[in-house]
Amino acid sequence: MLSVTKSATVIGLDALLVAVEVDITPGVPAFYIVGLPDTAIKEAKERVRSGIKNSEYDFPLRRITVNLAPGDTKKEGPSFDLPIALAILAAADFVSRERLSDYMIAGELSLTGDVKQVSGALSMAAKAKETGFKGVVLPAANAAEAALIKGIEVIPVSYLREAVGYLNGNGNLKPVTYDAGVFATEPLDYGVDFSEVKGQEHAKRALEVAAAGGHNVLMIGPPGSGKTMLARRLPTIMPSLTFEEAVELTRIYSVAGMLAPGQSLASRRSFRSPHHTISSAGLVGGGQNPRPGEVSLSHHGVLFLDEFPEFGRNVLEVLRQPLEDGVVTISRAAGTLTYPADFMLVASMNPCPCGFLGDRAKACACTSNAVQRYRARISGPLLDRIDIQVEVARLTREELMTVEAGEPSEKARERVEAARERQRERFMGSRTVSNASMKPREVRKCCHLDDGASALLEKAIDGLALSGRSFERILKVARTIADLAGEESIRIEHVAEAIQYRALDRGVVW
Repeated sequence: MLSVTKSATVIGLDALLVAVEVDITPGVPAFYIVGLPDTAIKEAKERVRSGIKNSEYDFPLRRITVNLAPGDTKKEGPSFDLPIALAILAAADFVSRERLSDYMIAGELSLTGDVKQVSGALSMAAKAKETGFKGVVLPAANAAEAALIKGIEVIPVSYLREAVGYLNGNGNLKPVTYDAGVFATEPLDYGVDFSEVKGQEHAKRALEVAAAGGHNVLMIGPPGSGKTMLARRLPTIMPSLTFEEAVELTRIYSVAGMLAPGQSLASRRSFRSPHHTISSAGLVGGGQNPRPGEVSLSHHGVLFLDEFPEFGRNVLEVLRQPLEDGVVTISRAAGTLTYPADFMLVASMNPCPCGFLGDRAKACACTSNAVQRYRARISGPLLDRIDIQVEVARLTREELMTVEAGEPSEKARERVEAARERQRERFMGSRTVSNASMKPREVRKCCHLDDGASALLEKAIDGLALSGRSFERILKVARTIADLAGEESIRIEHVAEAIQYRALDRGVVW
C-alpha cells in the first residue's frame, strides 16, 4: 500500500516542496526513513508510532518505508512528523487520500498525539500558495503567522485525531484568517520612552538624525553616561513598520523559531543586543545547519553592540558586507543562502580601557600605548561605515537631580516620520528607501550644497583629512538634517552639524 503527502523543508528563508512517500508491505515489522533525513527526522519513528497508538489508531505491524523526495536534499527538523503519520494512516485506509493531496502538511507530534509548533510555517504557506495547493494543515500555534499569506486555507490542528477528522470531512475546523486592519490599529508599546532619559540633548539629537535617515551610530563616553539607555530607546522614535516590512521580519523570526505560539506578526521594530563573546556565525548567520544571525534578526530594526571594542576583530569585520549591501550571503559546499540584513548599527564604547579619558570628574589611568591598542581593535574601514560618531558625556549634578521629564518619543517620531516621507518622495521609483542607503550617483543628485556649506565642507576635508567614504557620510547626514528642517537645499548649519557627528575624525575623545 502506497500513499503520498506533501510537506516542505526550509532552506534559508524559502521552502522546498517535499513529497512524503510511505510504502507499507508485508514482512518483518520495521520502520525506515530515507531521503537524507537529519537526526530529528530519524527520531520521528518513535514519535509517530507512539502518536498514532495514543490517538487510538492501529499502527501497522508491517514493513514501513518512508521516502522524503527529492532524495538529494538534506531534510531537517521535526516538522515531518505529522505528514508521515497521516501518510501511514492513509496507506492503512484511515484517511481520505483525495483530500490529503489538496493540502501541504507540517507539524511535530508528541507521544500523546498532540501537534506542536514548528519553525518556518510562514515560508511553507507561501510555498503552498505558489505551488497551487488548496491550503496548509499546520499546528494551531503556527496558524496565525501562516494566515498572513492570502489566497490559501490555513487549517489549525492541535492533535492528530483532529487532522484525521478534518481530512475525512468530519471535523468542525475553520480556516484561520488575518485581518490587516488589526495591524494598522495596534498600539506601539515598547515599554520605554525617551522622556525617561535625563540630559544628553546632543546625543538625543544625534539619534533622532540617525532614525530619520537610517544612519549607523557610534556612541563614545564613560561608564554610566547613558549610552545603553539611549540605544534601547532608539526604536521608539523610528517610523512604524509597514505591513510588508512586518511580514518580511516575521518570516525571518519564523524560520529562526523565535515567534511566540499563536503570534501572527512581528509588528514592532526589533532591538537585538548580543553579548561581545558572540561568534561570527552567531552574528551574521551560518553554522552546520545555517540559521539567520543577529544582523538578520535586526532586519528593519536596531543591532546594538555594547562595548564595541570587546567584540572579536574577525567578528566585527564580517559586518562590513551587510552594512554596505543590506544582505548576508552565506556560502557552503551544499549551496549559497542569502538573508536580508537591512538594520541600523548602534555601537557604544568607552574612550579608553579604563573609560575615563577626557572625563571631567575622573582622571584616566591608561597609558598612550594602551589607548592606542584599545582604539586599534576597531578597523578604519569599519569606522568609515558608521555615519554618526557622537560623544556622550557624564551627566552634570543638575541634570541628575532634575525631576522634569524630557520630550516623549512620540514627538520625535513625528519629526522622523515627516523626514522619512520626504525621502520616500525623493526616491520614488528606486530601491533606495533612506538617505543612508543612497548610492554615489544619488548623493550627487540629491545633496545640493549652498555656497556656505560647500566652503565649510572644503575646509573640513583638509582639516580632518576625510576619506572619500567619510566625505560621503557627512553629505548623507547633512541631507537628513536638512530633511528634518524641511529644507530642500543643504545649508551651512546642516553641514556644520553633520561634521560635529564625526567625533573620531575630529579627535575629540582621543
